[in-house]
Amino acid sequence: MTSVPIQPATPDAPPLRDVQHYLRPGLLQLTSLPPLSLYVHIPWCLRKCPYCDFNSHAVRGGASELPVRRYVDALVADLESALPLIWGRTVHSIFIGGGTPSLFDPEAIDQLLAALRARVLLEPGCEITLEANPGTFERERFRGYRSAGVTRLSIGVQSFNDAHLAALGRVHDGAQALAAVQEAAQAFDTFNLDLMYALPGQTLAQLERDVRTALDHAPPHLSVYHLTIEPNTFFAKSPPPGLPEDDDAYAMLDRITELTGAAQMRRYEVSAYARAGHESQHNRNYWQFGDYLGVGAGAHSKLSFAHRIVRQVRFREPGLYMDRALAGNALAQDEEVRRGELPFEFMLNALRLKEGFALADFTARTGLAVTAIARGLTQAEERGLIERDMEHVRPTERGFDFLSDLQALFLPD
Repeated sequence: MTSVPIQPATPDAPPLRDVQHYLRPGLLQLTSLPPLSLYVHIPWCLRKCPYCDFNSHAVRGGASELPVRRYVDALVADLESALPLIWGRTVHSIFIGGGTPSLFDPEAIDQLLAALRARVLLEPGCEITLEANPGTFERERFRGYRSAGVTRLSIGVQSFNDAHLAALGRVHDGAQALAAVQEAAQAFDTFNLDLMYALPGQTLAQLERDVRTALDHAPPHLSVYHLTIEPNTFFAKSPPPGLPEDDDAYAMLDRITELTGAAQMRRYEVSAYARAGHESQHNRNYWQFGDYLGVGAGAHSKLSFAHRIVRQVRFREPGLYMDRALAGNALAQDEEVRRGELPFEFMLNALRLKEGFALADFTARTGLAVTAIARGLTQAEERGLIERDMEHVRPTERGFDFLSDLQALFLPD
């Protein structure tokens, strides 16, 4: 195993530690490592949406001004610095997210994926997802991504209603959304559409039209998110008028589940619906408390070792990230997850899945005995939020409806 030499820390960054630091003895006992995914963050958008709390930055001067070549070089350098931490492990999925990765043309994505393949071992048939927005594609562009090696497209439609798209600050209109969906259906065997509901001024009938329009194009996967007002967003400072009441939002979610069920799409996760065989393997790995290495500005990682689980974060600002990555250390944070926090971290993810989780997987992924969650499971069962047997735990319909309450039962004392 190749070691990375320790470099001096800067005032705002941890040192780049030798891999032996992570392999030293500790309190956890993980008998095996979980599946590993790779997340690649491309942080630029044409415009920052007022509801978005992701690490995204509006393009200045147009997409042609993006430092594409330098950013790809930084991503590759970032990955190379992290290789000792994942040496010998197979990557089961890749997700290129943002921001708006489709601002990078197919040639740049081809160069990026070629560099990734040259440095990590990919599972045969590895799922490779690229996020794309309708306002950033040209005809045949999606086919170019397919030729570059992308196997799955995720399109940020959000709505097909022009007024709602304008209220959300999106750069595309309904016609562009439809064109993007049609192009994706022709270019990809599997793709995802993102929709949002409980939008400013949205009625149940309008929500139903959005969902029916999406389903008319037979998407293999649909992600549907409730518009929430997140801290540190424009909407947090200036909330939009006309947000539906909670009861109306619940009625919308019920209608979404009815319509998708009639279209033979299964709600396998709290916000995800899919046809058989088209579930997102990358997202499923998150929800099953798998490992992921994140490269790119502001990217997060969760990595397991025999005696500890570590979370890392890269520098958020794109210019600083590129400078640091090319210099050999893009880490802004590098911290061990405390033993007492692991039960909640696991349950925060696993309870999002309709199928729940195997108790044996809790032990395998956290290195803890099932007794660490025994009290929370008892309370959840008494409240009708889960059902369980000797081997498996599943959220009930009530547990899905009150997921935050269910997850909170496992918060550390």
